[in-house]
Amino acid sequence: MTDRTPRTRRSAATVLGTVAAAAVLLGMAGCGGAGNPLDNPNSIANPAVVAGKKLSFAYFQRCVFPIFGLPLQINQSGVVSTNTCQASGCHDNTNGTGGAFRVIGSAQIVDLTNPANTPAVIRASDMYKNFYSAQGEVVFGSTTQSRLLAKPMLINVLHGGGLIFDSAANPNVQVIQFWISNPAQGGDEFSSDPRPGAC
Repeated sequence: MTDRTPRTRRSAATVLGTVAAAAVLLGMAGCGGAGNPLDNPNSIANPAVVAGKKLSFAYFQRCVFPIFGLPLQINQSGVVSTNTCQASGCHDNTNGTGGAFRVIGSAQIVDLTNPANTPAVIRASDMYKNFYSAQGEVVFGSTTQSRLLAKPMLINVLHGGGLIFDSAANPNVQVIQFWISNPAQGGDEFSSDPRPGAC
């Protein structure tokens, strides 16, 4: 009789463990669709793109790009100095240390009125490479989430270059904010300038 009691206890513990494991697996199956409960769902429905708004290349090259070459005051923990965004220690395309955002300081203005400057020609230019790099730092329509402003203003993110713009009232900040918030009006980034002749 003493031999039966431990087996019965082990069998009951095994049964309880199996039932508990099955209950956990059934509960998890309800979370992730069919098949493996730890796998991805069978299909994911992403919302369709309704409109293809683009940032303006014309406004960028006329108003935003020049800011990257301006000598700007930098405040790093109370030590104030002057530098440019496109400097070699910052965002220079060749030897900058400033992350993914890169600037080719020698980029030439592209004449958008010249019919020879087709979209393919423009996209091969250094100015467009600057435009492409800058828009990679933008959350369209959200100036405070766009790293192009959030980093130099130290808005919830660190910036190795320190504080560049201390206020949204800074004219350079306002130019960049306008670019982020006002798309080109036509079908592509070359179609229009949202503020012709002014920054």
